[in-house]
Amino acid sequence: MLKNIFFLAVCQALMLSSTSLTMTSSALVGMSIAPKSVYATLPLGICYLTVMMSLVPASLAMQRFGRKPVFYLGACSGFAGGVLAASGIYVGSFVLFCTGAIFQGVAMSTAQFYRFAAAELADESYRSRAISWVLAGGLVAAFLGPAIAFYTREISDLPLFTLSFGSIAVVSFGILVCLSFIRFSETVEQATTEIKRPLRTIVLLPGFATAVICAMVAYGSMNLLMTATPLAMDQRGLSFEGTTMVIQWHIVGMFAPSFFTGNLIHRFGVLKIMVVGVFMLLICIISSNIAQDQTGFLVSLFCLGVGWNFLYIGGTTLLTQVYRPSEKGLVQGINDFVVFSMVATTALISGYLHHLLGWVTLNLIVLPALTFALASIFVLHWQNRTHPKRVPSPV
Repeated sequence: MLKNIFFLAVCQALMLSSTSLTMTSSALVGMSIAPKSVYATLPLGICYLTVMMSLVPASLAMQRFGRKPVFYLGACSGFAGGVLAASGIYVGSFVLFCTGAIFQGVAMSTAQFYRFAAAELADESYRSRAISWVLAGGLVAAFLGPAIAFYTREISDLPLFTLSFGSIAVVSFGILVCLSFIRFSETVEQATTEIKRPLRTIVLLPGFATAVICAMVAYGSMNLLMTATPLAMDQRGLSFEGTTMVIQWHIVGMFAPSFFTGNLIHRFGVLKIMVVGVFMLLICIISSNIAQDQTGFLVSLFCLGVGWNFLYIGGTTLLTQVYRPSEKGLVQGINDFVVFSMVATTALISGYLHHLLGWVTLNLIVLPALTFALASIFVLHWQNRTHPKRVPSPV
């Protein structure tokens, strides 16, 4: 079990290195080759839109054929995406760069299920820790992805970031190698014989709505603010080196807590940790309004990462308590489809909202979403106290 989870964590680290590289550089590439500056974040939005559209088909394909073939397909798509994006930068084609983003989106969509694969490899009492440990692999991405972007952005006479995005192909090949060492716990045969409950029954379970809402708010809030951060820092005359450092520490905040988030959930309960996640996101918003120098951005984005970690891992853990093995393909796919609908939307509008409203107002937009997430957690807590027999259960 530990070997499989280790290699899943490595796959997560490599995939998120590609993602963090894209997050750090995509908007800046867009600024240089897009027809208008307002389209700077469009490639990232297209990437997340592709993730959203691919999640349900990928999840159902895993239910039908197993995890490994679909993970292989995703890694191959990431390879193609890196080649296309680099080619687009080299020839100055915004359309080709956006096409590469589509293939990267397919790769990212399949990688979203690494955490669920880890949960299936662990006993029920260790699920939150297995999910947490795999997501901890993203800590490597905090340094590897932005470092690749920084050290490869200006090599020879190639246009800026050509080799940075070309390195995504190399990283994707590394994922293919790691996948060959993993033995997945496949439940395809069981899933075809076990009775499935109607989707309406699952959706109405107390934990389902809270799990989906909190994961959606966690990822949507994080992505809205993170995507606009390079633009906000560039507007204030801060260096690309400073932007790289801020994104690095943001990703540290996202994944370093994963080494103990699972244990915290096991000790204090998933809902309490999710509440802490909401308040960390609130601290991010307060910090971003107090200081707008490099230190202010660093503190704000670090808190944004920690809040995402607690709320997202909590939501994932809660979701695994809702479905049966025969229902995982549909439920996991729907959950991630809803979550990445929000991610795609925030990526598409982040640059525009920053251009229209400014950095401070962009942060304040997140407040109603945090209130909604906190309310859903307290509603579930109240339901669990007043109707304990309705607590989510996988059986």
